[in-house]
Amino acid sequence: MTPIEKQGAAAKIAAGFLMSCSTGDKNKALLLIAERICDSTRQILQANQEDLEQARAAGMRQTMLDRLALTEQRIAGIADGVRQVAALEDPIGKVEQMDVRPNGLVIGRKRVPLGVIAMIYEARPNVTVDAAVLCLKSGNAVILRGGKEAYRTNACLTEIMRGALRDSGLPEDCVALVSDTSRESARELMELTAYIDVLIPRGGAGLIRTVVENAKVPVIQTGVGNCHVYVDSTADLDMGAEIIFNAKCSRPSVCNAAETLLVARDVAAAFLPKAKALLDTKLTQLRGCPETIAILGDSVRPATEEDYYTEYGDYILAVKVVSGLDEAIAHINKYNTGHSEAIVTDSYENAQRFLNEVDAAAVYVNASTRFTDGGEFGLGAEIGISTQKMHARGPMGLAQLTSTKYIIYGNGQVR
Repeated sequence: MTPIEKQGAAAKIAAGFLMSCSTGDKNKALLLIAERICDSTRQILQANQEDLEQARAAGMRQTMLDRLALTEQRIAGIADGVRQVAALEDPIGKVEQMDVRPNGLVIGRKRVPLGVIAMIYEARPNVTVDAAVLCLKSGNAVILRGGKEAYRTNACLTEIMRGALRDSGLPEDCVALVSDTSRESARELMELTAYIDVLIPRGGAGLIRTVVENAKVPVIQTGVGNCHVYVDSTADLDMGAEIIFNAKCSRPSVCNAAETLLVARDVAAAFLPKAKALLDTKLTQLRGCPETIAILGDSVRPATEEDYYTEYGDYILAVKVVSGLDEAIAHINKYNTGHSEAIVTDSYENAQRFLNEVDAAAVYVNASTRFTDGGEFGLGAEIGISTQKMHARGPMGLAQLTSTKYIIYGNGQVR
């Protein structure tokens, strides 16, 4: 067996053990994980610093370095996220309905774990912990395959969690990290049908596309975020400027950051200078349509068709002036990735049309797209943000990491 096959086999056994664990057993392990993460802050920061030094030497851009970097505050936040997951209701074993059939059979559905979940993800070390603890609480074993940029940090965090699992009486193989960060290891995970029940890729468009095109195990797509903010002709323009500034600049490397600003023609001349004044404080590069350039001047680069399809992950924003709501909705549904979309408007009718007609996992009225997050939605942490339309859509918390099975009670019925 290859090393990954051995990890898969061990995870399968651990998943079987987890199925019979009580909520108390799982919560005990989670709280110990949170404690050990806090106690190991210095060790985690040292590993992360080594990753950052290597990434800088390799020329990683600043916004991606921000995704990779951990601080004492961020580590404390990771541990707090673990405690929040421990405090959440356990979905496993919940019976959702019981119906009595005419023949006397009592038929219901019960929440059960998915089994073994594999994660392929890029330079976000917090994902290592978020994914592991959500899987543990929902009764799943997890095999993690992070990117080479964060390998030392991921390995450190994984060993901390495995130690906490051992000391709390759960199998350490409930959580495993693939040590090989080559493309070959990712491809092997995609084909490990004997052990993996679900594969979740989390990262850029290239990673997601590769997994979807090559995986033999079932895949839940997450993460690609070409998000839009549309400023309607009835909008509070100061509010709109604050929203696009937050949606673009608060953390431009994440998948819920805005990549395109759409502005109704009636308010474009008044709104765009307000927005640019804020965006300029972060040196945001604008790529706009001819009307945008006519209003803001030559500092705006001409936008190409490709710009409107692009998830920049950087201080770059595509801008387009549109005739109104109809064109805005059409533009969004053509170019978006089904992640998060926002309208700024004082019109109830326009807000409802936007909510009803925009095809995305999360649709906002008068708020930043940056709220599409498991913690902000009250789910604790999240394992990813699903942009597909299967059983999971939007931030994926505990419930989305479960399946159901039918349970049937009879008293001798035959057919």
